[in-house]
Amino acid sequence: MNLWIIPLLPLTGAAINGLLGKRFPKALVNTIALGSTALAFAYALWVTVQFLGLPPDQIPHVEHYATWLSSGAFSAEYGLYLDQLSLVMLLIVTGVGFVIHIFSVGYMAHEGGYYRYFAYLNIFMFFMLTLILANNYLLMFVGWEGVGLASYLLIGFWFRKQSAANAGKKAFITNRVGDFGFLIGLFLLIKHFGTLQYNQLWSVVSQYPVESTGAGLLTAIGLLMLVGATGKSAQIPLYVWLPDAMEGPTPVSALIHAATMVTAGVYMVARSNPIFNRAPDARMAVAIIGTLTAIFAASIGIVQNDIKKVLAYSTVSQLGYMFMGCGVAAYGAGIFHLMTHAFFKGCLFLCSGSIIHGLGGEQDMRYMGGLRKYMPWTFLTMSSATIAIAGLPPWAAFFSKDEILGKTFASGHVVLWLVGIIAAGMTSFYMFRLWFMTFFGEYRGPNPATAGHGHDEHGHGAPHESPWVMVIPLIILGTLSLVGGWVGVPHVLGGSDRFDHFLEPVFTAYAPAAASAESGAMPEGTAPENESAGMELTLMGVSVGIALIGLLGAWYLYYKRTDLPARMAASAGGLYRLVLDKYRIDELYGAVIIQPLIALSTNVLWKGIDRGIIDGAADGSAAGAQETSDALRHMQSGNIRSYAGWVAVGATAVIAFMVWRGLR
Repeated sequence: MNLWIIPLLPLTGAAINGLLGKRFPKALVNTIALGSTALAFAYALWVTVQFLGLPPDQIPHVEHYATWLSSGAFSAEYGLYLDQLSLVMLLIVTGVGFVIHIFSVGYMAHEGGYYRYFAYLNIFMFFMLTLILANNYLLMFVGWEGVGLASYLLIGFWFRKQSAANAGKKAFITNRVGDFGFLIGLFLLIKHFGTLQYNQLWSVVSQYPVESTGAGLLTAIGLLMLVGATGKSAQIPLYVWLPDAMEGPTPVSALIHAATMVTAGVYMVARSNPIFNRAPDARMAVAIIGTLTAIFAASIGIVQNDIKKVLAYSTVSQLGYMFMGCGVAAYGAGIFHLMTHAFFKGCLFLCSGSIIHGLGGEQDMRYMGGLRKYMPWTFLTMSSATIAIAGLPPWAAFFSKDEILGKTFASGHVVLWLVGIIAAGMTSFYMFRLWFMTFFGEYRGPNPATAGHGHDEHGHGAPHESPWVMVIPLIILGTLSLVGGWVGVPHVLGGSDRFDHFLEPVFTAYAPAAASAESGAMPEGTAPENESAGMELTLMGVSVGIALIGLLGAWYLYYKRTDLPARMAASAGGLYRLVLDKYRIDELYGAVIIQPLIALSTNVLWKGIDRGIIDGAADGSAAGAQETSDALRHMQSGNIRSYAGWVAVGATAVIAFMVWRGLR
């Protein structure tokens, strides 16, 4: 299949635009950036056709190219790995990535550093494709770190803007904290299993029993991997970088912080299912962290006024659902929601970009309203994505989110299911709040009759629809937000649950031989599904009902009685301000972690050790040498009588020493 061609194409585009693009006209930059991504997507489709024709005994399809590292018995190679899981990720990254590249042509048309922006997008695509196609953890880690680098470059793209530069650094440093845990987990794999190659590693791990009576080696490895996943996928406690990452261009938010990079942690957990299935405590930690993140981030999103910040906290919350699914062994459901999320959240971010573009830079929803008559295509597509994320049938997330919640309930974790249901209602509320504040009522921005078109120095402009190069991607993703979930229609609704069955071999090939509900070691496909069709329909009804309650609440407060939200916020007082300030978690981290580290590095490491001891020793030696040389310099006076005197003094000292030795 020559899988290496797929990541090579965007890498080539990044190299050409990055090195030579400054001299190119924008049309040529577009041709290179979009052409390389389009070819990667087209080749991925061809690979898909070839893969679907493979017999089961030839899956996974592994291509070995060269030995990369070799030390003693350990070796790591450069090779690529294609199975059902990596194929799904491949199509998401190349397909959604290509659509977002198209949108960027219109959105970034008047920005400086145009060639640099597309070079960064292409280099991100290369590293993300490396991450998902790698046949071993070490090569995955290269892609893992590479997308972190690309994210830093894209978040801080407007590097002269201090908040953007700070957001880029925050994302980079926070991810390094999680990556440290992931790296320690890889070291444990090398030490105890001697390999990081997936097939070899799973063959060895499959011989281990389920750690059902306490924590062991696999639990430790699973928890360390979870640390890495919480950083990359913005889960508690390392979620704080993603909302600030909205400082980057909006298409970056759609590509990296909705559809691809932030899902890397979910992919890594799903890929590592042979480990997590034998470490139920680690897997339960995945479920708990995901569930808490889902409701925590949703509560913050309810009160945000920046349209991109609402979507940012929504992303954190939806990633929590994916973790919840993986944590109850419903890996297929987690990946299903990952795919539908790429569609509707990519659409939502691009629609927000269209709104910001149409308003000349305005992001505060309090200065929007009534935009459906100015931006009909943006309104239509964002409506589709909003209904999808709310979980209403037959839109995509109804099927994927319902599958996660259903399997969480079926696995016996009723408390997690209840929290997930409440978070689903909150999701519906804050998304329809955004919808009503943005598109309904009267326009609250500058007077359209007096505001000039385009951008003025204050960032305002008359509301207008985006050009077709931006609208077409919205239509594509808005349509996928509707139909994207139909590949996973469950049996109870007359479907065949094709998506789950397609992924099932990935999660059953190395399943524990004696999985049981008591041990919590159930792999995907063996999770308890013996609830009746009536129970399934009841759970679906509860899910839809809570979504409708959220919709009605948003309609009443932000369409029918628009005076109430301000009065409710005033009556809530400190509680409202606490949530509006994001529970002041950033301030807490600053006071408890960052400031003590700065004080330690400044007063102890720099002033005490670096300046006091290391520099002090060097400076002291230099000062001593200077003083000695200065004293010796004065001996070289050029006066013959002075030299004779020094000779006499020296001779006297030698004679005295000899006499003293003789007397002894």
